[in-house]
Amino acid sequence: MAEPSVEVRAPAQQAEGTRSQVLRWLKALGEPVSEHEPLIELETDKVTVEIAAPASGVLSEILTAERDEVAPGALLGRIAPSDRGAQPGGAAAAPAVPRVAAGAAAAAAPSADPNRLSPAVRRLLAERGLTPAQVRGTGAAGRITVDDVLGQSGSPAEIPAGGEVAAPAEPHCGDGPGVRRVPHGALRRRIAERMVASLLHTAPHVTTVFEVDLAAVLEHRQRQREVLAGRGISLTLTAYLVRAAVQAIMAVPEANSRWTDAAVELYESVNFGIATAAPEGLVVPVLRSAEALDLEQTARGIEELVRRAREGGLRPQDVRGGTFTLSNHGVSGSLFATPIILPAQQAAILGVGKLEKRAVVMDVQGEDRIEIRPRCYVTLTIDHRVMDGERANRFMQVFTQRLARWTD
Repeated sequence: MAEPSVEVRAPAQQAEGTRSQVLRWLKALGEPVSEHEPLIELETDKVTVEIAAPASGVLSEILTAERDEVAPGALLGRIAPSDRGAQPGGAAAAPAVPRVAAGAAAAAAPSADPNRLSPAVRRLLAERGLTPAQVRGTGAAGRITVDDVLGQSGSPAEIPAGGEVAAPAEPHCGDGPGVRRVPHGALRRRIAERMVASLLHTAPHVTTVFEVDLAAVLEHRQRQREVLAGRGISLTLTAYLVRAAVQAIMAVPEANSRWTDAAVELYESVNFGIATAAPEGLVVPVLRSAEALDLEQTARGIEELVRRAREGGLRPQDVRGGTFTLSNHGVSGSLFATPIILPAQQAAILGVGKLEKRAVVMDVQGEDRIEIRPRCYVTLTIDHRVMDGERANRFMQVFTQRLARWTD
């Protein structure tokens, strides 16, 4: 009796409300696959995950196309045994014709040498209409990195692919210039839906703005960074911001909560979301139980999460369960942003603007003096159902004073 095919399915366990869509198949129809070898990339509304082949054999069916949305546990394809149809004497019968569902043909061709490309690199190549052969890799053994793709000059329409010029952009409906359509990924679509829902339909947003002096933090960091660097830890300002925010949450627990129809639910642990710019868009990996960490542990945890976010290596559990979020938008030059949209199931989000030297009037032994100080604007956007302005300002007072008076 012929051995049955093995089904390839989407993960059955996902957080409520999470959607997935097929980003790309890493194998072509009829191509041999090995058990546990990466076979499909699925993009959820938060991260990209790889689905490994559940068995060795030949990819015999592809039932979903790129950009198709799939439900938890959905059937994506099938793997046939590689020895199916073997005949006595070593002669093999002609293999069955691989089947591909209508609309899935475009998903059948894999990226060249997919095992040497990270998910983030493959995504960037696809978005820019490039092939691996068009990008010179500078990584180990010539591996293509994210920076290699980002540094590729020219637009997709200007770079020949396989000796052919890419098709021109789809023309604009009117008399203006043409446009290039960039289909929404699951992450971008979900971000848009959540932002609109949060701002317009869920939480009344209110933002308070403070200014903080970071001279004490910068002095402490200067003393400690070489010590931690010797332990393989990069001491960033974000670690200080997280520690100060945790202390403020201890003073104002409502900042680490959520609104429900029956009550305000205060979270016992501070699962700290760190908004991070990644190749596929903004992601928010979560530093768990931040209240139990010291500065060194916080710095180590942040460094690991940010590294994996930028390499496209976050796991679904890395972005779930956040209770409070930090958006350090100042790293890209922004002075302050308001309102910063509240994530789902959270009552507050902290924004930190660009650190810059400013002339400030200081009281020095009873006299007013103008000094140059390192300062930045910080904002706290709140769900006004959970907190009022007085409590938001109390949070910010504790937060800014902890940073301005950093001594340990």
